[in-house]
Amino acid sequence: MHRQLWVAFAIVFLTFGSFSYAQIPGGFDPTTGQDMSKGGYNNPISTAVPFLSLSPDARSGGMADVGVATSADLNSQHYNAAKYAFMKDQFGLSLTYSPWLINLVPDMSLAYLSGAYKFNDDRNVIGFSLLYFSMGSVTFTDAQGNGATTFKPNEFAIDVSYSRRLIDVLSIAVTGRFIYSNLTLGQFVGGLDTKAGLAGAADIGLYYCQDFDLGRKYKGGTLTAGLSITNLGNKVSYVNGTALDEDMEKNFLPATLRLGIGFNWHIDDYNSIGFYAEAYKLLVPTPPLTEYDTATGEWKITAGKDNNVNVMKGIFQSFGDAPGGFKEEMREIQWSLAAEYWWNNLVAVRAGYFHESKYKGWRQYVTLGVGLRYKMVGLDFSYLIPTSTISGSNPLKNTLRVGVSFNFHRLDRAARLSRKYGADD
Repeated sequence: MHRQLWVAFAIVFLTFGSFSYAQIPGGFDPTTGQDMSKGGYNNPISTAVPFLSLSPDARSGGMADVGVATSADLNSQHYNAAKYAFMKDQFGLSLTYSPWLINLVPDMSLAYLSGAYKFNDDRNVIGFSLLYFSMGSVTFTDAQGNGATTFKPNEFAIDVSYSRRLIDVLSIAVTGRFIYSNLTLGQFVGGLDTKAGLAGAADIGLYYCQDFDLGRKYKGGTLTAGLSITNLGNKVSYVNGTALDEDMEKNFLPATLRLGIGFNWHIDDYNSIGFYAEAYKLLVPTPPLTEYDTATGEWKITAGKDNNVNVMKGIFQSFGDAPGGFKEEMREIQWSLAAEYWWNNLVAVRAGYFHESKYKGWRQYVTLGVGLRYKMVGLDFSYLIPTSTISGSNPLKNTLRVGVSFNFHRLDRAARLSRKYGADD
């Protein structure tokens, strides 16, 4: 395999949730369970198909990747499909495109197509999405560097969801997902016969949305809250056969727990502003600390727990298996703060901040975004500005997302019920 392929792999795994740019000064004492210095130590969690953890749409991209508790939109599928039950339109489609890591690779990209249809009862919604990630052109050769062939490795996920409003302020959703990841296109890697990775996964989500009257001076406000667990599914393998190399074992999907809350203040008939906060945690075991035992000729765990476990055990284990104890568990929580201002439901301005511990990936950035709406058409743009201190150029620098959406049959709830029953609700 040509060096370019290994470079591509490194880019993918170092970008999506497992940065390790440089060794942090310090270390870990497994006998005391404490950091040995102020610096601590690097111990990021890596997963298969990390493209599933990316925020694919431009609206959330402009608000530091929040999405589980924001107002319903056509891209709700990726974060919390339960939001669909509160969307104002009967049917819509959305498409987002982002050149990815343009400072490192000129032709890597992420594309996202999503849509939803709400039934006339105003309670049941079906949604779908396609997330496609292209790694660009990669050159394969044999061990002597001969027979160069260029391929375009790619990954994609296809989703279908069903959401239902249980009561006026609460909804639930389930999502099924098929995942395909073809990184090597069947090439031999290190003497191993590789294959495309296949997986099935599921999401579940809850969404709360309650309007409040803030008195005569102000029009009102909307309190939202959301919870979702995404990408619950089987492990992924890229190697044919049963005798897998230790470094090529099956990998966990990026199962994620998201919690969020928001409040949208309707200042008057023309102005509104929303504030949102979300927290995220991978439901994946933390790698233990190990050392080589010369007496037995085997590696042994000195701190933490064995992470070579099944999916269900790994989910529960992920809440208490960090080698550094509670302090390290807290480092594994990522969080975002964001705001979105709308004028006359025509123009939106967005901003947000995303934080991840420097020991768990060091993704820290500010995002900016704008949105435009006119009748059935919407346009969204977002831009990412890294804030983490990394030697050299940050690979996320200059990340831009562009999205377009089409909404059909916008009716308020009273008008829809009137059309169905022939009377006002």
